[in-house]
Amino acid sequence: MTFLSATLARVKPSPTIAVTTKARELKAAGKDVIGLGAGEPDFDTPQNIKDAAIAAINAGKTKYTAVDGLPELKDAICAKFKRDNGLDYTPAQVTVGTGGKQVLYNALMATLNPGDEVVIPAPYWVSYPDMVLLAGGTPVVAEASSQTGYKLTPEQLEAAITPKTKWLIFNSPSNPTGAGYAWDELKALTDVLMRHPHVWVMSDDMYEHLVYDGFEFCTPAQVEPALYDRTLTVNGVSKAYAMTGWRIGYAAGPEQLIGAIRKVQSQSTSNPSSISQWAAVEALNGTQDFIPVNNETFRRRRDLVVSMLNACEGITCPTPEGAFYVYPMIAGCIGKTSAGGTKIDDDETFATALLEEKGVAVVFGAAFGLSPCFRVSYATSDDALKTACTRIQEFCATLT
Repeated sequence: MTFLSATLARVKPSPTIAVTTKARELKAAGKDVIGLGAGEPDFDTPQNIKDAAIAAINAGKTKYTAVDGLPELKDAICAKFKRDNGLDYTPAQVTVGTGGKQVLYNALMATLNPGDEVVIPAPYWVSYPDMVLLAGGTPVVAEASSQTGYKLTPEQLEAAITPKTKWLIFNSPSNPTGAGYAWDELKALTDVLMRHPHVWVMSDDMYEHLVYDGFEFCTPAQVEPALYDRTLTVNGVSKAYAMTGWRIGYAAGPEQLIGAIRKVQSQSTSNPSSISQWAAVEALNGTQDFIPVNNETFRRRRDLVVSMLNACEGITCPTPEGAFYVYPMIAGCIGKTSAGGTKIDDDETFATALLEEKGVAVVFGAAFGLSPCFRVSYATSDDALKTACTRIQEFCATLT
């Protein structure tokens, strides 16, 4: 339609949301579908957090709050950064948004001008490039590979940076791969950034607490303190606290940047839900005992999925360090034909045929910037994962 913004034509709807929606529609129509597309824990929000929200409602804490967060929540966030990351921030350096996604979007809207470039390692979360485009910037994709565990090398980062680069978006553990950068791996990247003082770092730490096998999480401003004044460290309560629908994300960084983010938010959504904010105060300040318990469940599911997918003909599935995703490669399936007659030309046709013929919904790799692969979320029951992986094995076995 001619009255729509030209900017809108530069972006596309989220493929992960599209896959989840399609799976729900098929289920509603009576189809036997297992959805492995949603990046959402299947655990319930812990009771103490729900109780805090109920108490806030009963106490009448249902009015507008400060645009970018309650003072009590900002204090809890400062305490979290000190406790978990050794980073000192004041409340004036903290912003709270309606999910981590809004915080990332606000930061890009507040800082990008036409011609500014943003380096995005691939595979990437599907929304990064489109948010950059909406904000008027230019995404520059730096493609990692399975040979490096889907992690960007210092040489690749160096090659991607130009005089026009404004941001590096960094995500560890990663969505979609689950890849986590160890301290020395991240230090090698921050050494590159120290040679380019015009480049800022947007660190998306949403999966910080979802790590396995003794992996120790670290974040750029922690590894290289000299980057503190040009780093926005983003996090939230969605994943580790099973609070996806509550929509609370947050970030800390230089006061001038936080003020600019506040200005964007003041003219868009204003404050996040007051009730969700009080729940987040309890999430950050309350017991953290359930996190390692949930992580043990996730680790078991990860090992199950990796083992079963590596038993599929034509598929290779690395073992990730964190998050709740695996990102198997399907090079051995390309060029073959499914039992239903679909020619597997790429990972999108693979995912479509898998859904239509076997009732398993996954997200194709091109959506994340690296093919031929697909993403599986193992944040669902063991039984569903076993059934889904068995169906994937059967699908691959019949490719000719």
